[in-house]
Amino acid sequence: MSWPVDETKLARVRRLMAENEVDALVVRAPDNVLYLTNYWCMKGYDIAIFPREGEPTLVAIEPQLADAERNSWTRDIRLFKFYDERDARPPQYRALDLAVDVISQRDLGRRVGIELNMGTQAADRMVAEPTTPTQSYFETFRRTAGEVVDATPLLNQVRALKTPQEIERMRLANQLAALAMDYTREHMRAGMKESEVGAMYEGFVHGHGVGYQDKVEMARAFTLVWSGKGIRTFTATGDRPVQNHEPTLFEIWVCVDGYWTDLTKNACPGELTPAYHRLLDLLLGVFNEATAFARDGASFPDLDRLIRARIREGGYPGQPSHPICHGVGARAHEPPYAHQAGGGTIGKGMVLAIEPGIYWPEGGGLRLEDDFLITGEGNEKLCSYPDDFRLKEKGRV
Repeated sequence: MSWPVDETKLARVRRLMAENEVDALVVRAPDNVLYLTNYWCMKGYDIAIFPREGEPTLVAIEPQLADAERNSWTRDIRLFKFYDERDARPPQYRALDLAVDVISQRDLGRRVGIELNMGTQAADRMVAEPTTPTQSYFETFRRTAGEVVDATPLLNQVRALKTPQEIERMRLANQLAALAMDYTREHMRAGMKESEVGAMYEGFVHGHGVGYQDKVEMARAFTLVWSGKGIRTFTATGDRPVQNHEPTLFEIWVCVDGYWTDLTKNACPGELTPAYHRLLDLLLGVFNEATAFARDGASFPDLDRLIRARIREGGYPGQPSHPICHGVGARAHEPPYAHQAGGGTIGKGMVLAIEPGIYWPEGGGLRLEDDFLITGEGNEKLCSYPDDFRLKEKGRV
């Protein structure tokens, strides 16, 4: 779908560029290309040149011209060949040549911001073969620009606060995540393999999500599914059978045209054991206190301390072994992060994944996780599937 130009977002980017005296941003990470141009590339070779003043330029691979023209917010699209009979280099080098030409032609090379410290990046639409810049990519800009600066802090800062359009897009992703969870819960059975259940979830999102509400061009889901004693902090989906009286945990990333969810949902085909009832009641108490705390102006370090203290008081010191809060947007995991040894303040307009978890040494456990939009009055949970999944099993929601 072609979304209207998000003027709020782009104006914010340009304000920060002016404050940092950056003439142009040059981005290759697919999530940053999407963020600045609305073009979610197919192979990850494409580059966006975003000037402080004037129209951006999108350097796109030739076979994707129709997608670029349909979705991109800029009309200045420069094409490079996927295969060039005269040039044996990989295609990303031809994209780089074009980007350098644009900077030179438009006299944007005095102070250029490029992605020097991208810890992670979202995948392109192919997803199975992410591409990353080589050393020569960075060296090219150091040779041709007057000064090269790291664009990552600026991009992290601007991306942390979501615009109304971004929130609408993330709502679509969360709606699809909830619909897929309802479908999977209804069709999963004890004895199915974890991988079968994961495939059921992912297939629903892709099949039902493409064309969803006439707003979604591409929808994909990526899951980790663990059942019973297979529930651990971070392991692969396997062929373990779904348990009848123990939860099956779904670690879920749903992507809708480049905007993501990060969720953890649970389901159980039968009645939970007493031990799991107690564990769920404990985690729901921690989760509800943490989400009530997550308001505009609240401290990220204090949120981390709060969750870990309540879990310790419940009899599980040192848990969880993973972070408990991070941003979500054009990546499933992006700044800001909550850490007791760090800093930072929760702000209106952020979308945060909050995820307390408790895991038993012998295997098994639970995690609750939702995406929350921070508002002026508190926060809003974006996914409708309940964290107390017993309500679903009893037909009360």
